[in-house]
Amino acid sequence: MELEEVYRRDLNLLVALKVLLEEGSVSKAAVRLSLSQSAMSRVLGRLRDLIGDPLFTRQGQRLLPTQRALELNEQLNEPLEAMRTLLTPNDFRPQECEQHFVIATTDYAMQTILPFALPRIYSEAPKLSLEFAPLQHDHLMTQLTTDGCDMAICRPIGPVDPLCSDHLGLVSVFCMLSKHHPLADKTLTLDDYLNYPHAMIAISDGVKALIDDALRDYPQRKMVLRAYHLEAALAVVDTMPLIITVPADLAYLVADKLDLVIKPLPFELKPFDYSLIWHQRCEHSASQIWLRNLIKEECSKLIDKRIRDMGFV
Repeated sequence: MELEEVYRRDLNLLVALKVLLEEGSVSKAAVRLSLSQSAMSRVLGRLRDLIGDPLFTRQGQRLLPTQRALELNEQLNEPLEAMRTLLTPNDFRPQECEQHFVIATTDYAMQTILPFALPRIYSEAPKLSLEFAPLQHDHLMTQLTTDGCDMAICRPIGPVDPLCSDHLGLVSVFCMLSKHHPLADKTLTLDDYLNYPHAMIAISDGVKALIDDALRDYPQRKMVLRAYHLEAALAVVDTMPLIITVPADLAYLVADKLDLVIKPLPFELKPFDYSLIWHQRCEHSASQIWLRNLIKEECSKLIDKRIRDMGFV
């Protein structure tokens, strides 16, 4: 039978058949299904027409199932139980979750905030798996609709409607220099920033656009390197007087460890919002809600601590 033909059948009748088989009585089945006895009798008549079998014979006050009814009883157990489970409100248990989640994220988020959320994620849901995809600002809608990403972490570069979003916290940008840099012990001026060679590390297109906009009326910087990870800049930081522009959080995490000097930007760049973004298709999924809430709680807490440590507020 084609699926369209199944659609045209009244499948509620199969639930009624199951109840009749369990009760062995039209009157008792009527009570369970909140029907009158005459309405239940009509349901039994429709069942007989649907199946093409008498289904029951009467013996005293009880209905005795036919062989066809007994066969149907066995066949209905699994699909009806599956349907009952499907329609039961989901009591989500993270420890039993085996889902695969795909998160589109910037290099900044991947290096500086998500690692701090991962231990709790896997502690609460050890069976899930995570995949991180490079965020594409110009294709964010596509990533969250047809490309299979469940959520994104980034600074939105424009309106996110009709996507859903939640604020994670404020992020900013610092500079790092080698301790051997000519400016290591000096105040970094705008002329210095414009004239020394530059590396830009873990700065998304959206944040780069903010920096470019702030410097629109000034000469182009001498950009010699743009990379996802800091290792590329570290390879040359002692061989050229490099100014490394990085997310402030990354500077906060690595400067002392790598013997680098942190300098504020020599021009105004207000801290900007970072957000968690998802498609409406994921809005009411219990597992998605759990993961979003956990990421928001851990990342927001971390970002809030850092912006206070770094004196943004």
